[in-house]
Amino acid sequence: MKTSFKFRPLVGLLFLSTLLATAARPQSKPPTVDKSNIASPIAILAGRLIDVRTGDVTINAYIVVENDRISRIVATAPAGMKLIDLSKYTVVPGLIDCHAHLLGNPKDQSAMSGLRMSSGQAAIWGVHNVTIWLDHGFTALRDAGESDIGYGQLALRNSIERGLIRGPRMVSAGNFVSLTGGHGDADLLAPDKSLPRAPNMADTVDEVSVAVRRDIKFGADWIKLMATGGVMDPISDYTVQELSQEQMAKAVEIAHRAGKKVMAHAEGSEGIKAAVRAGVDSIEHGTVLDEEGAKLMEQHGTWLVPTLFCFQHDMETGLSQGRDPASFAKGVAIINEQGPAFKRALDHHLKIAYGLDDDPDFVSKEFGALVRGGMTPIEALKAATINGAELMGRSKDIGSIEPGKYADIVAVDGDPLSDITVMEKVRFVMKGGEVYKPVAQ
Repeated sequence: MKTSFKFRPLVGLLFLSTLLATAARPQSKPPTVDKSNIASPIAILAGRLIDVRTGDVTINAYIVVENDRISRIVATAPAGMKLIDLSKYTVVPGLIDCHAHLLGNPKDQSAMSGLRMSSGQAAIWGVHNVTIWLDHGFTALRDAGESDIGYGQLALRNSIERGLIRGPRMVSAGNFVSLTGGHGDADLLAPDKSLPRAPNMADTVDEVSVAVRRDIKFGADWIKLMATGGVMDPISDYTVQELSQEQMAKAVEIAHRAGKKVMAHAEGSEGIKAAVRAGVDSIEHGTVLDEEGAKLMEQHGTWLVPTLFCFQHDMETGLSQGRDPASFAKGVAIINEQGPAFKRALDHHLKIAYGLDDDPDFVSKEFGALVRGGMTPIEALKAATINGAELMGRSKDIGSIEPGKYADIVAVDGDPLSDITVMEKVRFVMKGGEVYKPVAQ
């Protein structure tokens, strides 16, 4: 029933009075991180402290932590401070994964997994998943986009920042900006059973603008473009360029104007080159990088996040986690491209950041893959620390153990400079002065 015109002023007054009463009511303050278990200042005795910039090692260094920051590094034990004894371990900065996917069950690789899980359930999986990254010493990460049009990853990022849940520091992409039928199209149903068109689908330059603006509106730090087909889905061709250079250039223009950055999923060589020419900030995977593409990336200063281990791990898991046979066949075909492409990246001295793109239970395995691919151990450590911090735009706060930076500190059992696989043996994790994983007694 329509409201009679003569009653509308009364309705308006009632609404206004309710609004004013609500505004006057005391509002509950958002919770903050509980720092009650942080003794300040404290001293951490590092048996071996690696300077990830130089590879130099200091024996028996004392890292002084005040509140959530490192205040100084000294050679003798400061008087009157609580001491955390890591004298048996090698100490490195908190680690950074620059290609993470947080939402959902990472052990379900079936093509329809996303259609069987609600947005809420996927986010709850994310709450569980971020604790695994922390347990492995990854105190910061970059989410490389999600299919969830409700942006559960941004809710996770915000909830960690507010102290509602425990997890790494985060920056995050929004949805995957993709062509219809491209690598980021989550609708794999038959044409007469298809889902409503998702807001991340963009078949024209104008549609890219709308998709990018939507991501920015809802708080994305990064824009994720699908420059080529991919491997995990059963429908796209990883060798084929999907978004046009013009579409990607428009995305870059809009994102950069808004102070955001752009990453491009790019496997095939032509899509890689188009994305670089369009001005993206990072290439994800780059698995079929050719010589021309490597030169272009070097000239443009484009970052590479190679995600080597995830393709190698696929060869171990095969179809055991519900993987579609068509998807697995693509994984078998692409794996031989990986080594030569990564060598080209190293030969051209590309800026490389650490990224897993896999189940976080295996997040430390990328270290070994990078070294097997041709990096030195210290280069692999840089990829997961100072390089990751630079790519994320957080160099002033994280990435190294230096005065003024957050006390994000990790201890491992052994010497990663002689055996990089000891990075899989994390014994202690501190984030922002708070111990998340104490040394076992």
